[in-house]
Order: sequence, then C-alpha cells, then structure tokens
Amino acid sequence: MAEKRDYYEVLGVSKNATDDEIKKAYRKKAKECHPDLHPNDEEAVKHFAELNEANEVLSDPDKRARYDQFGFNDPMSGMGGGGNPFGGAGFDFGGMGGMGDIFDQLFNGGMGTRTRAQGPVRGNDLQYELRITFEEAAKGCEKSFEINRSELCDTCKGTGAKPGTKPSTCAACHGTGQIRSSAGWMTTVRTCPTCGGTGKVITDKCTGCGGSGRIRRKRTVKVKVPAGIDHGQTIIMNNQGEPGLRGGPNGDLYITVSVRPHKVFQRDGYNLLLEFPISFITAALGAEVDVPTLSGPVKFRIPEGTQPGTEFRIKGAGIQMLRGSGKGDLIMRVKVEIPKRLNNRQKELLREFEGTTSDKEYEGRKGFMDRVKDLFNG
Repeated sequence: MAEKRDYYEVLGVSKNATDDEIKKAYRKKAKECHPDLHPNDEEAVKHFAELNEANEVLSDPDKRARYDQFGFNDPMSGMGGGGNPFGGAGFDFGGMGGMGDIFDQLFNGGMGTRTRAQGPVRGNDLQYELRITFEEAAKGCEKSFEINRSELCDTCKGTGAKPGTKPSTCAACHGTGQIRSSAGWMTTVRTCPTCGGTGKVITDKCTGCGGSGRIRRKRTVKVKVPAGIDHGQTIIMNNQGEPGLRGGPNGDLYITVSVRPHKVFQRDGYNLLLEFPISFITAALGAEVDVPTLSGPVKFRIPEGTQPGTEFRIKGAGIQMLRGSGKGDLIMRVKVEIPKRLNNRQKELLREFEGTTSDKEYEGRKGFMDRVKDLFNG
C-alpha cells in the first residue's frame, strides 16, 4: 500500500492555515482534479478521493486537532499507521461499533441493535471556467453557457425503482448499509457491497435511468458577471450543482472567470495601466492628445518638457469596484519615441537646434557631467 501523504501537503496549505484558507485551497484543487473534468483518468479519481479525505479531516476542528497531535497514529482509532482513522470504511468508534458496542453490551445487556441513519446527503458541486473579454470584466455582462450534470430521473423521481414499486430492505445488511464483523473486542465496519451503503435493494429497476435514479442532461446556465471582476475570481451559483441523496440539497456551481488580455491596457487592481507613445517634439513642446479609455477617448494636455517614463493619472477612468460605486484610475506612462530615419534637412535643423542649447537645459545630462567631474577631480 502506498504511503499516505500528509493532509496539509495534499491541500497545499501550511499547518497554521485558517479554515477559510483550507476551504479555498480545497475548492481550487477540486477543480483541477475533479473526475468530471478528466474522464477515464484513474489518477484524477485517486487524487480527488485523497483531496476529499484531507478536507474532511482538516475542515472538522475535532478531527484536525487529533490529526495535528497524533497524525495517522491516533490511539483512539485502533488502526496504528494504516488506513484512515478519521472517516470512511474501517473501524468505527462513533457509537456505531467498537467501543460503542462494548458500552452498549455493558450497560444494555447486549439487547437491541443499532441501525445506521440514512439521512440526506448534499449533492456534488460542479466547476466551470467562463472566458470573458477584458471589457466584459470591467463593465459587467450576462453570459450563457452549457454544462452537463446529473439530475433526478423524471420517471422514477430519483428512487431508481420502476413506477408503482419500491426498493426493498437489503437482506445482507438489514437496512443499515454496513456490514460489521467482530474479532474479540474489535469491530470492523465496511460499506455493504450488496446495496452500496443505501440499505435498499431495487428489484424492479426504472427503465428511464436503469436503476440509478439519475440521468445526464445538458443544461444552459445564465450568469450575471459583476462589473470589476478579475481574472481567477469565482462566482458561486447556489443549488445549481448536482442533486443530493435522500432529499439532500443540491450542490453549488463554481464559475471561475478567465479574462482575456487586452491589446492596449493592463490591469493593476482597479487601476488601468497604459503605455502612451509620444514624439520627442510633443514631449519638448507639449500638446493636447487623445488618450484611450474603456469609455472612449478623452482629451489630455501633455505639458512641455515632459520626460520619458513620466506618469500621468486620469481620475475615475479605471475599473468599476466590485463593492462600491467608485472606479479606479487610468495611469498613463509616457514613452518618448525618437525617429530612426531623418533626411538631410531634418538633420541640419536638429544640428542647428543643438547649437543653440547648453547643458543647463538638460538637467539629467548636466547632473551626470558634474558627477563625472567630481569623480576624476576628487
């Protein structure tokens, strides 16, 4: 048997991780290895099961505390270093077997039997990656997409039994959903292989679903994407996942947003970043220019003597904030371009211009030359 990995390693979090960090890590990794996203991939199934086991322990304060103290060698589990002492098939000390049976025999004379509660189980969550444009993320939009999900069979309403019939109690486990065997004081519990843990056996199966109680359907989902959402953020649509078992609630649909890059802008939080090229004449003399924004061009005055790399800020021309009515800013960084090809007349004019200027008019050059002089004369 392969050695079990540390639960914190499985989720990719530190041992000091908060409950919220554990929840976020689980959702992210569940998306990556969910079997629905990797059909016929046995490794994905194994990783998903490993992930669920780790989350089950670390999301429960009591189980996490025991795991932090004892690891996989919890003395209360009676399992040593093998198996999962915190859940799943194996040894059960939660009042269903093992020590619970001993107490039951001591104080109740061994009379009576316990049955496993077959309560409602929440349905599986679903994952979807929604790709949108930069403008759609900034301004908000409504999108439609299709997903495949399991739904309750219309014919049998999810029972799996032929209409007019009912599932019967499993004879192998007597409706408990578990097979138990004792060896001395130790009781082992495993899921009943006959009924799969449901406690019921379907003799007359529904022809609509073959007895599973579910069918796969393609559904169109509409979602409102809020203005200001960023790449990698998730929208949760409650109850849009798969149906639960035995009347349990539906799971949720997690929609992770993927934003395509923009040809002109970059995003920094709620601010827009723009590299704006200007000629060296505009930088020297100043000019009024048209600056692009997500709402259209706006007039902006470039002051004379503008240096390369200078940044200007246009208030309120950025991204709509998710929580609030404000907007970020547009930060424009000037890139001064120098012409690469000049004719003789242009060169002559520039040389004439150069002859009329002094180092005092070039602050950077003057400061550099002064430092050079100090270097050699010091």
